[in-house]
Amino acid sequence: MKRRTFLAAAAVIGLAMSSSTAAQTQKCKFALIAEWSLRADQYRPVIDGAINGQKIGILLDTGAGQSSIRPSGISRLGLTRFRVEGALVPGLGVEPGAEYVHLDEFRIGRAVRKNWRVPVAGEYDFGDDVFFVLGDDFFNQVDVEFDLARNVIKLYESKDCEGVSLAYWARDAIVVPIVAGSQLELTVSINGVPLRARLDSSTTKSVVSLPDAERLGVTPKTPGVVGGGCYYGFGKGSVESWIAPFVSFAVGNELIRNPKIHIAQVWKNYTVTETGTRLPSTLPGLPAMLLGADFLRSHRVLVAQSQQKIYLSYVGGTVFPATPTKGCSEK
Repeated sequence: MKRRTFLAAAAVIGLAMSSSTAAQTQKCKFALIAEWSLRADQYRPVIDGAINGQKIGILLDTGAGQSSIRPSGISRLGLTRFRVEGALVPGLGVEPGAEYVHLDEFRIGRAVRKNWRVPVAGEYDFGDDVFFVLGDDFFNQVDVEFDLARNVIKLYESKDCEGVSLAYWARDAIVVPIVAGSQLELTVSINGVPLRARLDSSTTKSVVSLPDAERLGVTPKTPGVVGGGCYYGFGKGSVESWIAPFVSFAVGNELIRNPKIHIAQVWKNYTVTETGTRLPSTLPGLPAMLLGADFLRSHRVLVAQSQQKIYLSYVGGTVFPATPTKGCSEK
């Protein structure tokens, strides 16, 4: 698997390889290369970093196709926008002719990237100083463990570990393949129907796309469905959401009966820029579900890009917590 810029290798970013390994056989080497503490006051995974020497918050967003900077951070950081005609930012739904900024230095701990041209994207603010989104262009390079219950993210480098379980914390961890050619997607089952779900760490609440929910027989008018408030999805603006009862949700051998999951027109404002995979969805190329921070907080998850697998274990709590909320148009 090709490893690209930024955390492409420990030598490139200045991180020393740990002498200890999390999982090892005679040939397999699975080494910890970085450990990042999460901000305890944030529900989403946010870490500390710096741009041009100024401290910022960085949102770890597995759902974003590419890393980007929020418009709210441009003036605060003294950056200058410039427009690139004919440019298209993959996975963000940005129209050709995107705006960019130039970063002299981007830093997380000892990891540094210099002279980085970054797109400006997104309207929703994640916090007072959370100006940067670290997206799939980063996450497709490394093996990353999400341990939100302990407020920590760990990065690993693996070598010769094909066929070896990397879930060092649990022998019975669930193992599911990453959907081939996808942006961190896996197969789940809702009401017994297999669907594609994208792991989206920036989404606080997991959500099923409304057209896919309707295909399963669940609509905003289904008995038991209540208001779920505004959902800030992909593209511009927000959309209405509802909390809907389903018969079951399953991933691997983990089965949740009678879950209540948000439904919304997730992709209403999204511009499709690339085709997806073959698993069923009523929106071609796009997943039927987003598994958000609520799912990550109730599971320990290792995304092993080196093996194209996801390992996960339930660690406690409600997997899909849902509180009825007034709609977007209600006062």
